[in-house]
Amino acid sequence: MPYMETTGDPRPGLSHTQLLNMALEDAIRTQRSIRRLKPDPVDDSVILHLLELATKAPTGGNRQNAEFLVIRDRATKRKLAQLNRAAWNTYGRVWRFFARNDEKTLRAMTAVDWQADHYEDIPVIIVACLRWSTYGPIVSGIRPPLPPFLASIYYGSIFPAVQNLLLGARAAGLGASLTVMPLWSVSLARRALGLPLWVSPVAIIPLGWPRGRYGPTTRKPVGDIAHFDEYGNRPYEGMDTETVAQAERVKRR
Repeated sequence: MPYMETTGDPRPGLSHTQLLNMALEDAIRTQRSIRRLKPDPVDDSVILHLLELATKAPTGGNRQNAEFLVIRDRATKRKLAQLNRAAWNTYGRVWRFFARNDEKTLRAMTAVDWQADHYEDIPVIIVACLRWSTYGPIVSGIRPPLPPFLASIYYGSIFPAVQNLLLGARAAGLGASLTVMPLWSVSLARRALGLPLWVSPVAIIPLGWPRGRYGPTTRKPVGDIAHFDEYGNRPYEGMDTETVAQAERVKRR
């Protein structure tokens, strides 16, 4: 199936279940960060459907302690926008300096600039959070510094849900991107969002109908990043999946 290019709400009048009918592999292969978004509203039923898909992701110990704050209020978005711009003004200058000879990266940064300048106009901001949860002596939803694997459990309990959300948005023709810039100070972000101490913001997903287009993404050949049995052993270096499959078919003859 060819990938679908989307420049806005492509299917007006369809229900939230009819919107999400894209094949999984098509959604994965054409998902990309879409930061330029129209101010057009997104129905609550669509947002709740995406969040329901997000909850189907696994969580550490099946604690199911991921929660999502859906922000439409312009005053709250303005507070997040201020945090975002404060971080981007510094980080963006550093990034531009090191990428000054990289035209592709500089082009990508213009989309980040656009998002920072139009943050209040984005129709929906979704904040992915973790809530503290106890099970006997085990406390989930807190990121302790040691041992290191606990940090993996912490982030592993929210980012699979975020990826489900992003794939669902792609299938619905919505634009979305995973961001963390407004969370440079969790204390200030928690205050801006009115979160209690036992709920921690982890990621922010601006969501809306895209101004740009989805399409195939450019990535390294899978053989370049696949190491078999030990690091550095890349028997398929420079090869994509189809090339490897063809070679396997030849071997079986």
